[in-house]
Amino acid sequence: QAQLVESGGGLVQAGGSLKLSCAASGGTFSRYNMGWFRQAPGKEREFIAAFSGLLGRILYADSVKGRFTISRDNAKNTVYLQMNSLKPEDTAVYYCAASSSWNLSNGDDYDYWGQGTQVTVSS
Repeated sequence: QAQLVESGGGLVQAGGSLKLSCAASGGTFSRYNMGWFRQAPGKEREFIAAFSGLLGRILYADSVKGRFTISRDNAKNTVYLQMNSLKPEDTAVYYCAASSSWNLSNGDDYDYWGQGTQVTVSS
């Protein structure tokens, strides 16, 4: 069973950057598909990006494509989310998640979740 811990959130001005990290323990990290999701107050959870384990497939939501980059270091059991050109609408709690499912963008298919890290982008 995997445990996930996010870090790296904080307050940043619009146009700035943040890099989130998600450290995993338990299970075989390299086999998991790793995803990032976010949830803003009063809104539904939103898929952001995913990096599959075995095939190395990467998927981004249109809202972050070109601004965010997902990466993973299997030796460190860690997945990252580099966020550039941040906008106030990126403000949310960001979660990483692990999945064995082929469907990378469906949060319901993810088995394990971190506790989340707050990202606040001021205008």
